[in-house]
Amino acid sequence: MSATAERPAHILVVDDDPRLLNSLASLLRFRKYRVTEALGGVQACEKLRQLEFDVAMLDLRMPDIDGFGVMTEISRLQPDCGVVVVSGESGFTAVSRALRRGALDYIKKPYDPEELLTTLEAVLHQRSLVRAHAAIQCRLQKSEALHRYIVNSSPDIVFMLDKDGHFCFVNSKIKTVLGYAPDELLGSHFGAILDERDVSRGTHALKGPNISADNPRTLEVRLKARGSRKATRHFEITAFPIDPETWSHQDGTSTGHRDARFYGTARDVTERKEAEAFINFQAYHDLLTRLPNRALFKDRLNLAMTQAKRAGQELAVMFLDLDRFKVVNDTLGHAMGDRLLQAVAQRLDRCLRKGDTLSRFGGDEFTLLLPALNNHEDARRIARKLIEALRAPFQLGEHEVFVGVSIGIAMYPEAGDSLDQLIQNADIAMYHVKARGKDGYRFYSRSMCIDSANRLSLERDLRLALERDELRVFYQPQVCAVSGRTVGLEALVRWQHPEQGLLYPGDFLPLAEETRLISTLSEQVLAKACRDVGVWIRNGHPDLRLAVNLSPVQVEHPRFVESLMEQLEACDFPPQNLEIEITENVIMNDLDQISQKLRKLADFGIRIAIDDFGTGYSSLNYLHRLPIHTLKVDQSFVQGIRSGEDGACIVNAIVAMAHGLKLDIVAEGVENDVQLAYLRSLGCHQVQGFFYGRPAPADAVVGSLQNAPFRATAS
Repeated sequence: MSATAERPAHILVVDDDPRLLNSLASLLRFRKYRVTEALGGVQACEKLRQLEFDVAMLDLRMPDIDGFGVMTEISRLQPDCGVVVVSGESGFTAVSRALRRGALDYIKKPYDPEELLTTLEAVLHQRSLVRAHAAIQCRLQKSEALHRYIVNSSPDIVFMLDKDGHFCFVNSKIKTVLGYAPDELLGSHFGAILDERDVSRGTHALKGPNISADNPRTLEVRLKARGSRKATRHFEITAFPIDPETWSHQDGTSTGHRDARFYGTARDVTERKEAEAFINFQAYHDLLTRLPNRALFKDRLNLAMTQAKRAGQELAVMFLDLDRFKVVNDTLGHAMGDRLLQAVAQRLDRCLRKGDTLSRFGGDEFTLLLPALNNHEDARRIARKLIEALRAPFQLGEHEVFVGVSIGIAMYPEAGDSLDQLIQNADIAMYHVKARGKDGYRFYSRSMCIDSANRLSLERDLRLALERDELRVFYQPQVCAVSGRTVGLEALVRWQHPEQGLLYPGDFLPLAEETRLISTLSEQVLAKACRDVGVWIRNGHPDLRLAVNLSPVQVEHPRFVESLMEQLEACDFPPQNLEIEITENVIMNDLDQISQKLRKLADFGIRIAIDDFGTGYSSLNYLHRLPIHTLKVDQSFVQGIRSGEDGACIVNAIVAMAHGLKLDIVAEGVENDVQLAYLRSLGCHQVQGFFYGRPAPADAVVGSLQNAPFRATAS
């Protein structure tokens, strides 16, 4: 009797006869129905617009709007409302027309109350079933829409394959990730979207004997994007088998779903793989230059040594240290220094063979592995190529800078049969290049080997020597070749070691260069020499000249000029009495920068001398451009002064050049009167060497200054 358990059915009763209308309404109310009466068709239409009904029971023959007109309104306003006709019309035409218009049943007047109530219950039950079915259909549609939304909104590609690996279903995620429309893949084999490198592994993955719902197949593969829209991407695929006996779509109409045998997901892990690759790259590469780092270099060296041993070949390890990089870094800043390192790495890399490994070892140091060499000449050829590649200037913004490279070479197995030993020995060879003027290469030899314990001990002692004032300054006279008078003194350092006695420069200066103690050492030597010679200048020798050697590290320092001037002022030493000696290599390392510094010093009154002239570049270009005052002829040429020897010809040329450029000239290493006489005949201005005495401490020099002319002593 009720539409639902909570609510009685609402019945609209329509008739134009008030008596019959009231009678039917009373019967229905007695059966607990909710009843609304409408006297005629017009009132019925009004009620339909105001209230909702489960069933309308109406007469057909009414004067204003007949039953068919009311049925039309019901279908328009309340299509879910059932209609039962209660009419005196019994002709076939009227009944047929009513049923075609949507009437669920037809009761002829006069009616039997029980028959009428039974018919009404049947109609209400039918309407209840229709509503229930509609509700279920709605829920199914919503559920299907929800599941479709969930599947298509999944962050993963969801797919189904048949037993042969063809797509039965794929969600729309594949469109956004790989550019394929789902429909175009249906029926295609999934191998069609696999990257060629993973086709074999991917197609065999689903054929494993133990794959099950509890043990799905999981693998990582690369999938191709459609066209060139995106690059190949990495996916983690998880595939489950579908049991045909339990698959609920066996009786479905969708042939593709019915044939499905595998269900799976494909998750895009490209970002994770790229992150892993980046982390791996960070672990084994230098991020600034993109070169292999120390760890990767050692791995490759270890492998190359194993292969070389098996093949009976040689290999080379090169240790490269940039010359003058610190100057650029300190002068132009770390950003420019980083750009320089990147540019250097690119130039070096272009010089290498396929299979060579260039790595950044740290700072401005690089290591190079050259596997599969036939002999030393192969390594020598590459070393020269690297040096030449860095000789051209680097353009850093508005700045043009020059750097060189010092290269130490250790050959396997000659220079060591272990990884650390090869690298260490290449490093030792590189420092020997530094000690001999930089910008070159040397092979490691056993004579270079310095015992680590002794070397560390000597370094410790040298640091203590600087603190304890153990350095001594000796002076070697520079004598006028004509008058024999002492016109200058070259300051030379000695180390009064508390245990080893007096040490000469060759015993400790290379170590001072290597450990960067050379600047402190040179400053101490200059300070002592300025104090000693300053006293002699003030005590009757106003023209006495002090000559000091400066290390490349000092000259290349950004504050070299300022520091030197401050030191002279602190010692109250007249700058016009100072002559600094630098080598040609220092000048040519960075001609523009060095020339600016030398001009400032010359303007300040300081004299500039080129030491060991003839052993380096010997370029007339820089002699003409720079404020050079003195050329010092290297002693190796002076010792060659004998009849017909090449050394004499070189001395002739250097002296003639100096005269032509109006430069003073000092010949080093004069040991006998034959050499002295020859130099006098050439017009050489000044000489120094053992012929006039060995370097001596300050107290021994004071006496010689009083002698005029200077007396030569036996060598």
